[in-house]
Amino acid sequence: MASTAKILNRRTAMTALGVASLLAVSPAMAADRKESKEKGAGEDVSATEDMMREHGVLRRVLVIYAELPRLVRGSDAHIDPKALNEAAKLFRDFGENYHERMLEEDHVFPQLRKSGGENAKRVEILVRQHDRGREITRYIIDQTERGQLGDAQRLAQICQSMARMYEPHTAWEDTLVFPAWKKLHSKSELDEIAEQFEDIEHRTFGRDGFEDALRRVARVE
Repeated sequence: MASTAKILNRRTAMTALGVASLLAVSPAMAADRKESKEKGAGEDVSATEDMMREHGVLRRVLVIYAELPRLVRGSDAHIDPKALNEAAKLFRDFGENYHERMLEEDHVFPQLRKSGGENAKRVEILVRQHDRGREITRYIIDQTERGQLGDAQRLAQICQSMARMYEPHTAWEDTLVFPAWKKLHSKSELDEIAEQFEDIEHRTFGRDGFEDALRRVARVE
Protein backbone atom coordinates (compact mmCIF):
# COMPACT_ATOMS: atom_id res chain seq x y z
CA MET A 1 0.00 0.00 0.00
CA ALA A 2 1.25 3.49 -0.84
CA SER A 3 2.38 5.64 2.04
CA THR A 4 0.13 8.43 3.31
CA ALA A 5 2.49 11.02 1.85
CA LYS A 6 2.28 9.51 -1.62
CA ILE A 7 -1.50 9.31 -1.38
CA LEU A 8 -1.78 12.96 -0.43
CA ASN A 9 0.64 14.16 -3.10
CA ARG A 10 -1.04 12.53 -6.12
CA ARG A 11 -3.94 14.66 -7.29
CA THR A 12 -3.80 14.71 -11.09
CA ALA A 13 -7.06 14.54 -13.02
CA MET A 14 -8.02 14.00 -16.70
CA THR A 15 -10.74 12.07 -18.54
CA ALA A 16 -11.75 9.59 -21.25
CA LEU A 17 -14.32 7.05 -22.40
CA GLY A 18 -14.95 4.51 -25.21
CA VAL A 19 -16.44 1.11 -25.94
CA ALA A 20 -14.48 -1.82 -27.34
CA SER A 21 -15.75 -5.36 -26.79
CA LEU A 22 -19.43 -5.83 -25.98
CA LEU A 23 -21.30 -8.57 -24.13
CA ALA A 24 -24.35 -10.20 -25.66
CA VAL A 25 -27.74 -9.60 -24.06
CA SER A 26 -29.60 -12.80 -23.38
CA PRO A 27 -33.04 -13.13 -25.06
CA ALA A 28 -34.62 -13.73 -21.66
CA MET A 29 -33.13 -10.57 -20.19
CA ALA A 30 -34.14 -8.50 -23.23
CA ALA A 31 -37.69 -9.85 -23.09
CA ASP A 32 -37.85 -9.15 -19.36
CA ARG A 33 -36.82 -5.52 -19.87
CA LYS A 34 -39.30 -5.13 -22.75
CA GLU A 35 -42.14 -6.41 -20.58
CA SER A 36 -41.10 -4.08 -17.76
CA LYS A 37 -41.14 -1.06 -20.07
CA GLU A 38 -44.53 -2.05 -21.48
CA LYS A 39 -45.88 -1.97 -17.94
CA GLY A 40 -44.42 1.50 -17.41
CA ALA A 41 -41.88 0.32 -14.84
CA GLY A 42 -38.83 0.85 -17.05
CA GLU A 43 -37.25 3.83 -18.77
CA ASP A 44 -34.91 4.36 -21.68
CA VAL A 45 -31.48 5.44 -20.45
CA SER A 46 -28.63 6.00 -22.89
CA ALA A 47 -25.20 4.55 -22.21
CA THR A 48 -23.70 7.99 -21.56
CA GLU A 49 -26.59 9.06 -19.34
CA ASP A 50 -26.26 5.82 -17.40
CA MET A 51 -22.58 6.41 -16.69
CA MET A 52 -23.17 10.07 -15.81
CA ARG A 53 -25.85 9.23 -13.26
CA GLU A 54 -23.51 6.61 -11.80
CA HIS A 55 -21.03 9.47 -11.42
CA GLY A 56 -23.76 11.20 -9.41
CA VAL A 57 -23.74 8.42 -6.83
CA LEU A 58 -19.95 8.57 -6.58
CA ARG A 59 -19.99 12.36 -6.26
CA ARG A 60 -22.29 12.05 -3.26
CA VAL A 61 -19.63 9.93 -1.57
CA LEU A 62 -16.98 12.46 -2.52
CA VAL A 63 -19.02 15.28 -0.96
CA ILE A 64 -18.82 13.35 2.30
CA TYR A 65 -15.07 12.91 1.89
CA ALA A 66 -14.56 16.62 1.18
CA GLU A 67 -16.43 17.63 4.33
CA LEU A 68 -14.41 15.46 6.71
CA PRO A 69 -11.58 17.95 7.48
CA ARG A 70 -14.13 20.57 8.52
CA LEU A 71 -15.95 18.05 10.69
CA VAL A 72 -12.72 16.96 12.35
CA ARG A 73 -11.93 20.57 13.28
CA GLY A 74 -15.36 21.11 14.85
CA SER A 75 -15.48 21.02 18.63
CA ASP A 76 -18.72 19.02 18.71
CA ALA A 77 -18.01 16.95 15.61
CA HIS A 78 -18.69 13.25 15.49
CA ILE A 79 -17.59 11.05 12.60
CA ASP A 80 -19.05 7.57 12.57
CA PRO A 81 -16.29 5.13 11.52
CA LYS A 82 -18.89 2.58 10.40
CA ALA A 83 -20.56 5.12 8.12
CA LEU A 84 -17.23 6.12 6.58
CA ASN A 85 -16.37 2.45 6.13
CA GLU A 86 -19.68 1.88 4.34
CA ALA A 87 -19.08 4.91 2.12
CA ALA A 88 -15.68 3.57 1.07
CA LYS A 89 -17.09 0.10 0.40
CA LEU A 90 -19.86 1.61 -1.72
CA PHE A 91 -17.27 3.53 -3.74
CA ARG A 92 -15.29 0.29 -4.14
CA ASP A 93 -18.24 -1.93 -5.09
CA PHE A 94 -20.22 0.42 -7.32
CA GLY A 95 -17.50 2.81 -8.46
CA GLU A 96 -14.23 0.94 -8.75
CA ASN A 97 -15.20 -2.69 -9.30
CA TYR A 98 -18.24 -2.03 -11.48
CA HIS A 99 -18.27 1.43 -13.09
CA GLU A 100 -14.52 1.80 -13.60
CA ARG A 101 -13.43 -1.77 -14.29
CA MET A 102 -16.44 -3.27 -16.06
CA LEU A 103 -17.61 -0.28 -18.07
CA GLU A 104 -14.81 2.22 -18.52
CA GLU A 105 -11.69 0.06 -18.49
CA ASP A 106 -13.11 -3.08 -20.10
CA HIS A 107 -15.45 -1.55 -22.65
CA VAL A 108 -14.86 2.18 -22.97
CA PHE A 109 -11.22 3.12 -22.72
CA PRO A 110 -9.97 0.58 -25.29
CA GLN A 111 -11.93 2.23 -28.10
CA LEU A 112 -10.68 5.71 -27.27
CA ARG A 113 -7.13 4.37 -27.23
CA LYS A 114 -7.76 2.99 -30.69
CA SER A 115 -9.17 6.29 -31.97
CA GLY A 116 -6.01 8.17 -30.91
CA GLY A 117 -5.69 11.89 -30.25
CA GLU A 118 -6.05 13.77 -26.99
CA ASN A 119 -8.62 11.38 -25.56
CA ALA A 120 -6.23 8.47 -25.97
CA LYS A 121 -3.75 10.39 -23.82
CA ARG A 122 -6.44 11.21 -21.27
CA VAL A 123 -7.26 7.52 -20.91
CA GLU A 124 -3.78 6.77 -19.60
CA ILE A 125 -4.10 9.49 -16.96
CA LEU A 126 -7.56 8.28 -16.00
CA VAL A 127 -6.34 4.74 -15.51
CA ARG A 128 -3.55 5.94 -13.23
CA GLN A 129 -6.10 7.89 -11.23
CA HIS A 130 -8.28 4.80 -10.93
CA ASP A 131 -5.30 2.91 -9.53
CA ARG A 132 -4.55 5.70 -7.04
CA GLY A 133 -8.17 5.91 -5.99
CA ARG A 134 -8.24 2.18 -5.27
CA GLU A 135 -5.21 2.54 -3.02
CA ILE A 136 -6.94 5.32 -1.10
CA THR A 137 -10.15 3.31 -0.82
CA ARG A 138 -8.27 0.32 0.57
CA TYR A 139 -6.60 2.62 3.09
CA ILE A 140 -9.93 4.12 4.24
CA ILE A 141 -11.52 0.69 4.61
CA ASP A 142 -8.51 -0.64 6.51
CA GLN A 143 -8.47 2.33 8.88
CA THR A 144 -12.19 2.12 9.69
CA GLU A 145 -12.79 -1.65 9.54
CA ARG A 146 -12.68 -2.07 13.33
CA GLY A 147 -15.07 0.78 14.06
CA GLN A 148 -12.32 3.25 14.99
CA LEU A 149 -10.83 6.24 13.18
CA GLY A 150 -7.32 6.31 14.60
CA ASP A 151 -5.69 9.52 13.34
CA ALA A 152 -8.91 11.24 12.27
CA GLN A 153 -7.19 14.35 10.94
CA ARG A 154 -4.86 12.40 8.64
CA LEU A 155 -7.70 10.19 7.42
CA ALA A 156 -9.82 13.27 6.71
CA GLN A 157 -7.01 14.83 4.67
CA ILE A 158 -6.64 11.65 2.64
CA CYS A 159 -10.37 11.53 1.94
CA GLN A 160 -10.31 15.17 0.89
CA SER A 161 -7.40 14.51 -1.49
CA MET A 162 -9.44 11.79 -3.18
CA ALA A 163 -12.40 14.14 -3.56
CA ARG A 164 -10.14 16.75 -5.16
CA MET A 165 -8.77 14.22 -7.62
CA TYR A 166 -12.17 12.92 -8.68
CA GLU A 167 -13.87 16.32 -9.05
CA PRO A 168 -12.10 17.15 -12.35
CA HIS A 169 -11.85 13.46 -13.22
CA THR A 170 -15.62 12.97 -13.41
CA ALA A 171 -16.26 16.46 -14.80
CA TRP A 172 -13.93 15.93 -17.75
CA GLU A 173 -15.40 12.50 -18.39
CA ASP A 174 -18.91 13.95 -18.50
CA THR A 175 -18.05 16.98 -20.66
CA LEU A 176 -15.19 15.80 -22.88
CA VAL A 177 -14.75 12.06 -22.91
CA PHE A 178 -18.30 10.76 -23.01
CA PRO A 179 -19.28 13.11 -25.86
CA ALA A 180 -16.17 12.08 -27.83
CA TRP A 181 -17.01 8.42 -27.32
CA LYS A 182 -20.63 9.00 -28.31
CA LYS A 183 -19.56 10.40 -31.68
CA LEU A 184 -17.84 7.11 -32.52
CA HIS A 185 -21.20 5.30 -32.68
CA SER A 186 -24.45 5.40 -34.60
CA LYS A 187 -27.73 5.71 -32.70
CA SER A 188 -28.48 2.02 -33.20
CA GLU A 189 -25.05 1.10 -31.84
CA LEU A 190 -25.59 3.34 -28.81
CA ASP A 191 -28.95 1.70 -28.15
CA GLU A 192 -27.33 -1.73 -28.28
CA ILE A 193 -24.53 -0.64 -25.97
CA ALA A 194 -27.05 0.74 -23.46
CA GLU A 195 -28.73 -2.67 -23.37
CA GLN A 196 -25.39 -4.40 -22.89
CA PHE A 197 -24.34 -2.04 -20.08
CA GLU A 198 -27.67 -2.67 -18.38
CA ASP A 199 -27.09 -6.41 -18.71
CA ILE A 200 -23.68 -6.06 -17.03
CA GLU A 201 -25.29 -4.15 -14.16
CA HIS A 202 -28.01 -6.75 -13.70
CA ARG A 203 -25.57 -9.63 -13.70
CA THR A 204 -23.32 -7.83 -11.22
CA PHE A 205 -25.87 -6.52 -8.70
CA GLY A 206 -29.24 -7.94 -9.64
CA ARG A 207 -32.13 -5.89 -11.07
CA ASP A 208 -31.65 -2.96 -8.66
CA GLY A 209 -27.92 -2.25 -8.89
CA PHE A 210 -28.23 1.51 -9.34
CA GLU A 211 -31.19 1.80 -6.97
CA ASP A 212 -29.31 -0.19 -4.34
CA ALA A 213 -26.35 2.20 -4.64
CA LEU A 214 -28.74 5.13 -4.11
CA ARG A 215 -30.10 3.53 -0.97
CA ARG A 216 -26.62 2.83 0.36
CA VAL A 217 -25.35 6.36 -0.17
CA ALA A 218 -28.51 7.80 1.39
CA ARG A 219 -27.94 5.74 4.55
CA VAL A 220 -24.41 7.10 4.82
CA GLU A 221 -25.54 10.69 4.30
